[in-house]
Amino acid sequence: MRKKVYYLSTCSTCNRIIKDLGIGTEFEYQDIKTQKITPAQLEEMKALAGSFEALFSRRSQQFRARGLHNQELGENDYRELILDEYTFLKRPVFLIGDRIFVGNAKAEVEAVAAAL
Repeated sequence: MRKKVYYLSTCSTCNRIIKDLGIGTEFEYQDIKTQKITPAQLEEMKALAGSFEALFSRRSQQFRARGLHNQELGENDYRELILDEYTFLKRPVFLIGDRIFVGNAKAEVEAVAAAL
C-alpha cells in the first residue's frame, strides 16, 4: 500500500502531526519547498480530493499579499497558484492507499490515525 506525505520541513505543525502519528520510514516524504509538486502529483491529489480548491490554503501569507482575497478564483486559478507557490498547498497532505487526507484540522488528523 502506498503511503506518502507532502509536508513542509520548516512547518512546526506538520512536524508535530507526523511525530504524534508515529509515522516513520514506511512513508515516502516530500518536502514541498525543496521538491516542488509536479503537475502530475497535483492532478493525482485533485482526483482524490475532488477539487483543487480542497487542496488550497487561504491561510498562506501570499493569499492576502497577492490580493487574492478580493478575487473570484476558479479551479484553474487554484491549480496554477499551488504549482506556482508551495505555501498555497494546504498541508500536510497524506496519501494512504487510494485515500487522501488534507490539512491539519483535528478531524482530518484523527482520520489519518484511523487509516493507519
